[in-house]
Amino acid sequence: MSKLPLVSSEKIIRSLLKAGFDYAPIKGKGSHTALVREGLYDEKFLVIIPKRNPVPKGTLISIIKQSGYSRDEFIKLISN
Repeated sequence: MSKLPLVSSEKIIRSLLKAGFDYAPIKGKGSHTALVREGLYDEKFLVIIPKRNPVPKGTLISIIKQSGYSRDEFIKLISN
């Protein structure tokens, strides 16, 4: 299991948008951004990202779970 990097919310949002997420309609207010994508089996993944630099470790773990990616897949995604 890889160590979680310190990462900003802007980098997470950019990476998830490249990976197929879209901005969620009428979700995310103020200091949060909401992204959504559909999975292969009609499941939906809604990710809520607070605007922070860096994003706290516990929040980053929650974002990874919400995205449907494994920890290693997510780290590879944001490192590109």
